[in-house]
Amino acid sequence: MAAPAVPQRLVQLAAIKNLLNVNALAPRQRLPISPSGLTVIFGENGAGKSGYSRALKQACRARSKSEPILPDARLPKDKTGPAQADFEALIDGAACDLNWTQGKEPPEALSEIAIFDSMCARAYVDNEGDFSYVPYGLDILEGLVKVCGYVKDRASREHAAHAVQGGAFAHIARPETEVGKLLQALSANTSKDRVRQLAQLSEAELQRLATLNRSLAEADPKEKAKALRNRASRLSGLASRIQTASDVVSDAKTRELQKLIDASNVAKQAAELTAKGFIEQPGLLPGTGGDAWKQLFEAARSFAAESHRDHVFPNLGADALCPLCQNALGDDGARRLIDFDAFVQRAVEKTAREARAAAIPPFEAIRGADLNFRMEDSLADESPELNALCSVFHQSLNARKASILQAAASKIEWNSIPAFTENPHQRLLDRKGILEQEADALEKTMDQAARAAMVKEQAELDGRQRLFGVLDAVLEGIDRLGMQKKLKSCIDQTGTTGISRKSTDLSKEMATQEVADALNRELKSLDVDELHVVMKSSSPGGKTQYKLELQLPGGGSPSDILSEGEQRAISIASFLAELSLSKGRGGIVFDDPVSSLDHKRRWKVAQRLAHEALIRQVIVFTHDVAFMSVLQRVAEDAGSLQLIQCIRRSPVGYGTHTPRLPFDTLKTTKRIGELRIQSDLAAQAHKNGDEEGSNRLVKDGYFHLRMAWERAVEEVLLNGAISRFEVGISTKPLQSVVVEDDDYKAIEAGMTKCSYFAHDSAQAAQLPIPHPDEFRADVEALESWRSLVEKRKTAVQTRRKQ
Repeated sequence: MAAPAVPQRLVQLAAIKNLLNVNALAPRQRLPISPSGLTVIFGENGAGKSGYSRALKQACRARSKSEPILPDARLPKDKTGPAQADFEALIDGAACDLNWTQGKEPPEALSEIAIFDSMCARAYVDNEGDFSYVPYGLDILEGLVKVCGYVKDRASREHAAHAVQGGAFAHIARPETEVGKLLQALSANTSKDRVRQLAQLSEAELQRLATLNRSLAEADPKEKAKALRNRASRLSGLASRIQTASDVVSDAKTRELQKLIDASNVAKQAAELTAKGFIEQPGLLPGTGGDAWKQLFEAARSFAAESHRDHVFPNLGADALCPLCQNALGDDGARRLIDFDAFVQRAVEKTAREARAAAIPPFEAIRGADLNFRMEDSLADESPELNALCSVFHQSLNARKASILQAAASKIEWNSIPAFTENPHQRLLDRKGILEQEADALEKTMDQAARAAMVKEQAELDGRQRLFGVLDAVLEGIDRLGMQKKLKSCIDQTGTTGISRKSTDLSKEMATQEVADALNRELKSLDVDELHVVMKSSSPGGKTQYKLELQLPGGGSPSDILSEGEQRAISIASFLAELSLSKGRGGIVFDDPVSSLDHKRRWKVAQRLAHEALIRQVIVFTHDVAFMSVLQRVAEDAGSLQLIQCIRRSPVGYGTHTPRLPFDTLKTTKRIGELRIQSDLAAQAHKNGDEEGSNRLVKDGYFHLRMAWERAVEEVLLNGAISRFEVGISTKPLQSVVVEDDDYKAIEAGMTKCSYFAHDSAQAAQLPIPHPDEFRADVEALESWRSLVEKRKTAVQTRRKQ
């Protein structure tokens, strides 16, 4: 609700402009308003009047602001935004523009402008027939009570909807396990991290649970344990054989062999380079100095140790026999043997021999190794996966061995040797350990105390495993309990006792006779004086109110007796009473205030608004031509009428301002002016060759010319003594009224001719449509008669006053 009025401050509206996203109103329109007196804004149904009214209600002070302002439904969402408008205002005479945007706090000064429409009427007269007036400000408490009730009801329903669905985990909520205790004590404060931690079992824990399940279910644990230990022993042997085989061709052994062979090759190359000069001596056989030759020479050395015991090889002497060919050596042969030995005994040759000798044992160890370890037949059934792993590793060992031998022979590069596939050694040991653990567990089951401990451990692990299966449900349960806790706190804070107490205290301050007197004055001014307000306050549920009681001999409840029109009159009276008590000077806005009112009470409302317009700005939106006419009449009599505006639908959109009022609201002189404009349009169409358009304008013109004659009879000839929408006849205007024969003839002639073309009669269809000039002449005939009668009325009035 807007702030209360500020005494002595005068806020007046001069125009509403720059409206955007307000229903389907044309954008950037400007609707002028008189800052003082009465401004009547007429718009037919669907013209856009409600858009202006809703913008005013949201920006200014109103009891009800429940109606939303929606953007033009014909526009895409990305082309719209929040509703907004600018208000040209005068604050204590100083002009300023006040911007309002939906969703933001309205300008404070606009709270001086009070709004009344059908929605606000319901805030004064509630929907349950409990007709009451709530002083300004106390309806905040009434609204607060409603909000508390709504919040409590909504929170209670949501609290029930968030009940924990415990059926999903009731089967594991056993009190003897940690999981069961946690679930039984589940609350909004339960740690989700602790729940997740309990629900996550490690591989070792899962294996342990499987072991416990099997062990506790075994019928003959002793024999089963013995069988498991035998299987574990066989797996241990297989693991040992695999490890032994893999050690033969391990990376370390391979690197060692590569290092020795590389060293042997390097030494050999050095020896060959040194022996080049020796080998190139004339008379030597091809291959001399090579590996085969060296072996032959060393064989000769060994044989000479037996055949020439009395000599030290190679100093055998010229007359000795050759150890190889067993012919006499002679001097040349003895010398060569010494030279050959000197060649063999050189350092590089010795290094080459030693390097080769060092590489031979590891090479032979690999070449002679048997890597075909024996598999365990039971492994295929016990663990097909592990059995397959062993088979693949077996193939990997043999492939690796072959590659190492090829690399040693320099047939492939050492880095081409394939790597090991996964070694099953550790897996076999792990499996062995599991079997031994199962055997241990089985043996323990034969001990009652140990078995009881195992059963308890099994229950704990089983509960945690089952918790994992319902983890999402448990976590959701914690969330639900958390939401229920918040909702319960919300429900506990929606009590209305404190509000009722505060409302009663305020009621004592505001429940004055001044309030009752103001209400009774307004009820009387609107002809609802059979009702009066008594000082009877109550605070049901924090709702302070003053009851309206019908003063009828038979008694009765207002809700059973008052008509809809009387209810509307009570609402207007309450609004005006509140206005008079506020001490503010700001303007007031009414949107269709006389809905459901009969013609008599419409006059009362019009008179009351016209009187109020003498002391403050009054703006009335209406679609009711009759009510607008009544307003014009009473405001002219009171001297408070300032401005009549019209809004309509146009090609640019709804709510377009136009200075031209509907024809049937105009006085005779203005009707004649409109008819002259229409005759000019008909003449222009005829001149342009648009015969159809010209005929349409002329025919429509005669329809409105008939209305002008009818208005002239009321206003001009009878001087307003009898008028439509009036509740009675005024005799005072008759002092200037004279009806002569010429008047009758002029009126009869004008009305008769208009009737020919104003209706779709068979006679009219046979007559040609008059020329635009003829239509203009008939309009001027009305004007001439009107002018003549007005002059005569002045003369008659002067004569009769003498």
